Amino acid sequence: MSIRRSLPYLADSTAYFERIRDLGDAVFLDSGRPLSPYGRFDIIAAAPAEQIRYSYSKDNSTQPFDLLRELQARYNISETSDPDLPFCGGLIGHFSYDLGRALESLPEQAEKDTELPDMIVGVYLWALVVDHELERCTLVAVSDADTVDNSELDKIEALLRCEKLGSGEFSLTGKFQSNVSEQQYHEALAKIDHYIHSGDCYQVNFAQRFSSGYKGDPWLAYKKLRQAAPVPYSAFIDAEQGAVLSLSPEQFLEVKEGQVTTKPIKGTRPRSADKAEDAALKEELRNATKDRAENLMIVDLLRNDLSKVCEHGSVKVPRLFAVESYRNVHHLVTTVTGQLDQQYSPIDLLEHCFPGGSITGAPKIRAMEIIDELEPHRRSIYCGSIGYISFCGRMDTSITIRTLLCENNKIHCWAGGGIVADSVSDMEYEETYNKVNNLLHALEETL
Repeated sequence: MSIRRSLPYLADSTAYFERIRDLGDAVFLDSGRPLSPYGRFDIIAAAPAEQIRYSYSKDNSTQPFDLLRELQARYNISETSDPDLPFCGGLIGHFSYDLGRALESLPEQAEKDTELPDMIVGVYLWALVVDHELERCTLVAVSDADTVDNSELDKIEALLRCEKLGSGEFSLTGKFQSNVSEQQYHEALAKIDHYIHSGDCYQVNFAQRFSSGYKGDPWLAYKKLRQAAPVPYSAFIDAEQGAVLSLSPEQFLEVKEGQVTTKPIKGTRPRSADKAEDAALKEELRNATKDRAENLMIVDLLRNDLSKVCEHGSVKVPRLFAVESYRNVHHLVTTVTGQLDQQYSPIDLLEHCFPGGSITGAPKIRAMEIIDELEPHRRSIYCGSIGYISFCGRMDTSITIRTLLCENNKIHCWAGGGIVADSVSDMEYEETYNKVNNLLHALEETL
């Protein structure tokens, strides 16, 4: 049984994160509350007992998910599962899209111009878990006497109870600029259309990257963005040269009592300030033939991925083509579930499904080859994943869309969409802006 201590409930958990951030390697898995209606838990942690950092190269034959298994085995901790406490110590980190290069043989045409490792995962033996449904805040630590003792927890609790005034500043040094021109975007989509009609693939997720310079503390940028885009799979992770700021609405993989859940998003419409027009846009998305077909292609891909590690016949689609509404867009979301086979672990599930099919296309490997050919720069954290694997056996991870990387005073933000046979290039181009305009504009207000 884990060690648990109660702290005052805060509807906005950012103050708690600020109090422990200086401990190093701080992570904030953010449900978007109180503004987001979908999330429940915030998980805040820092000062990992151990950390692995992995970057793919042709000369590195080490398999990253083997490193995760070895890391988890070194601690050999098994905590009791609690439905109201999803994390009781365990692994937390990020998995960049380019980690897929360690799993599949892919071309290397896209330029690598960022330094963030493809995987950074730490062993966090304590965390603050904020439950917004029960309005409860719990400092939890593993109960093994050799890992976290009461005196250490006393110091952490004292920090969390200490009022700390925020300080610092953040500002862009210029407006965001895309790494492709509008003409280049349309040329890339024409090539994808050719590949689709030649039978190479059914769908390709193509993205452009928006970049600017910045100065100051990325955490202040994140606080501004979470007000503009409150979503249930947000995260802030301090990195060596900057930070990862994720405002993602999309769940990748969850494991709870052996039940696997994934919720791919495919299909988007902008929100409107006019209620009647907004309702019409929502209904249009719900019944759009193209978007439903696009969604179904990815659902079939994910059903296949889950079937590799789930019990035979257990993979189901209990919720097809549901519409979820966020601050700036409506999304078409499907839920796919399965029962994890007892011979496999959550890490095995993550490995067999990575990267998520909703952000590659179908078939997955061919789509990834085309992405590498047509996107000028590697994706890094974009379209990867952030999340936790708890010692109690639970796992929850996001797809890192609507995600920004701050590094060496440069900030990058990506936006993309699934391209299919009947995609209209002008509409797809506009959709990429619909997805991130609220983020770009919020930060451009700092100019």
